[in-house]
Order: sequence, then C-alpha cells, then structure tokens
Amino acid sequence: MKTSTKKIHALYNDDDVLLHAIKEIREKNYTIDEVFTPFPVHGLEKALGVPHTRLAYAAFIYGFIGLIFSIWMMDYIMIVDWPLNIGGKPNFSYYQNMPAFVPIMFEMTVFFAAHLMVITFYFRSRLWPFKEAENPDPRTTDDMFLVEMSVGDNEEELKALLNKTGAVEIKLIEN
Repeated sequence: MKTSTKKIHALYNDDDVLLHAIKEIREKNYTIDEVFTPFPVHGLEKALGVPHTRLAYAAFIYGFIGLIFSIWMMDYIMIVDWPLNIGGKPNFSYYQNMPAFVPIMFEMTVFFAAHLMVITFYFRSRLWPFKEAENPDPRTTDDMFLVEMSVGDNEEELKALLNKTGAVEIKLIEN
C-alpha cells in the first residue's frame, strides 16, 4: 500500500465539539495522526484510544532506587567512613541509627523519583533541549484545536466527514 504524502488539518474552536468529532472519526475507521490543543482536554486520550501509561511503574522503580541509594549512602558516610557521635547516638550500626535516617530516606526517594521522572518524560516525549516546535498552526497555542490526519485516496469523503463533525477550517497540506 502506498503511503500518502498529503495530510489534512481540521481546526475546531470548541473542546466538546472536538471530542465528539474524534469519536465520530474513529467510528468511521479513520486514523488520527495527532491532535494539537491549547490546554489539556479531559477524555481526549480515551477518545483517541491511547493506551494507559506505564510511567507510574517507572516512578516506583525510581523511588526504590532512591531509597536504596539513600540507605547505602547513609550507611557508608555515617557508619563506615566517618562515624561521629552526634547527640550520644550510637554510631557503630545502621540499624540503631535508622530512626534518625528516615527523613533522609524519604527525601532521597522523592528526589530520585521526581528528577528521573522528568528526564524520562523528556526522553519519552522527545523534548530535547533547543528542539524546534512541531506545532503546525500557531493558533493551537491560543484557542483552536487541530486534528491531523493522513489522506489516502478518499480526500473528498474525509473533508465531508470533517465538515459534518463541526470543523471550522480544513486545510490540505503537502509533505
């Protein structure tokens, strides 16, 4: 099957109309390549059929790495390398000092989870430093919603469907 070099951009001016249009387009078995919105639209992922994210599992793993790192770090620094008698607390075993280390363990868990999640988000969404914006229409940063679809040999049928769903503007783009 030959891939199309044409894309169609349908602009909508209301998020409720957009959600209804996406549901109708998907019912007709058309593939939506991308949707650009000026703000997060509740229910858009479900309407597009986007699978649930596994980022929560990554956050748990990153937090666990932070917890293990904090335990190792405190054991090495406070017990092995440079034991100090602070306030009469015993300094010869990690187990006896652990209640004093709980806040540090919590903070390192949150620190690792938060920072590694940000890095994971940037890599996963391909947001590199100094990356050019991929937004095809600047109005989608203000008040318009854009649905981008590949056009096959059914251009007129697709335009009619998009008009029926409430698109305020339809543009055909050559790649």
